[in-house]
Amino acid sequence: MSVPAVEPLVEELAGAPPAETVFSRLARLPHCLFLDSAMRLPRLGRYSFVAADPFDFLECSCEEDALRSLGKALSRFRTKAIAGLPPFLGGAAGMLAYDLGWQFERLPRPRVDEFAVPAVALGLYDVVVAWDHQDDRVWIVSSGLPEQSEPARIDRAKKRLQWFKHALLGNEASERTAGTSEEISGRRLVRAAELVQQFPTGRLPQLTSNFSQEDYLAAVQQATDYIYAGDVFQVNLSHRLLHPAESDSATLYLRLRERNPAPFAAYFDLGDFQIVSASPERFVQVLDGWVETRPIKGTRQRADRRPTDNEFASRLLASEKDRAENVMIVDLLRNDLSRVCLADSVQVTELCTLERYAFVQHLVSAVRGRLREDKNCLDLIRAAFPGGSVTGAPKIRAMEIIAELEPTARGPYCGSLGYLGFDGSMDLSILIRTITAGRGWWQAPVGGGIVAQSLPEAEYEETWHKAEGLLRAFVA
Repeated sequence: MSVPAVEPLVEELAGAPPAETVFSRLARLPHCLFLDSAMRLPRLGRYSFVAADPFDFLECSCEEDALRSLGKALSRFRTKAIAGLPPFLGGAAGMLAYDLGWQFERLPRPRVDEFAVPAVALGLYDVVVAWDHQDDRVWIVSSGLPEQSEPARIDRAKKRLQWFKHALLGNEASERTAGTSEEISGRRLVRAAELVQQFPTGRLPQLTSNFSQEDYLAAVQQATDYIYAGDVFQVNLSHRLLHPAESDSATLYLRLRERNPAPFAAYFDLGDFQIVSASPERFVQVLDGWVETRPIKGTRQRADRRPTDNEFASRLLASEKDRAENVMIVDLLRNDLSRVCLADSVQVTELCTLERYAFVQHLVSAVRGRLREDKNCLDLIRAAFPGGSVTGAPKIRAMEIIAELEPTARGPYCGSLGYLGFDGSMDLSILIRTITAGRGWWQAPVGGGIVAQSLPEAEYEETWHKAEGLLRAFVA
């Protein structure tokens, strides 16, 4: 028996503060979430959302059937989509770690997982503040869930809307805080893995990597050896940067969004950990029954001078190696989407277009398909997670090689962050350009796709171009 869809209470907020101000005012509430279009590109970055204090919170380890638990939670609640409003009006939102992929395939575990971040952490949010940046409008939406009877639900919706409106317009938020910056900076530092070695950065002398430069070059060479042996066509290889935390995570996020804005930027407080992301990449979106994925493959650095910057862009667009790398992942994602989409509906709508960000520029493609009526968002996650752009192709063999060559667990890095709405919509980013803060440390993995033509030194240098925006945020 299906659950009836409820219509949430909606109020437009004239003269509301910008999204980052509202985030600052609500950041200390439990499990604050900020899905932040900090950079607006054509057709991307139109909406932002802030939510906090969910009525339930789902946290699962890799040993638990996380999607089954999520499906049960989502089956209890439905809301109506409202035309003309932003696409997220309440639902499950948060993080799916890369390690969730172990539940879908039999894969080797990483050698070291000293932080043990949950595989899934999602809040069920009944109140959302939503921005439409294109039309310059803001709404607060309150569903009244989890109350089921109509009078109780409407009463809760009104009270919750007024409470959040009072808080976000500048009044003091709840006394329930996640900890002051002094408490956060004083938390015990967990012991880093013995494999972490000092990297001589100069500007950031406390920064370490779980690879020395020599070891990373050797790992890239090992990956290319697997490619020439016919094991795999492409494999994504990363190294994890680690730095002692020097501020609270909300402050770190505000620095990151200012210095390295991105269309899928986000902040999410899991409790013991916070995700601080400047992701440029969409994993999957489901809207009105249509699925879209936007894989990134191919990177060049930016330059201060326009002629040099344009030259870097021209080289990227003309690069057979980068184009081949992108096309491989497009083919992988076409196959993934075909498992849950209507036959013949899966189409490549963009191929190797250029997108520019603060410190790098990328080749980006887009694949779309129509979700079958007998499939839902969780089926799509099972079919496509983790994203092919952060694994390689074929996906399973690439993930086996990643587990062999990378010394530490990825955790949230290369997983996803976003929402699964109570109305059946979904939008998830891929967690690249992402810091995981917690237990006194900032983790910032960076990597790239290795193919037959890869040169180890060039691949290593590319990881540092990708890291630049993150490292700039480390410095107050």
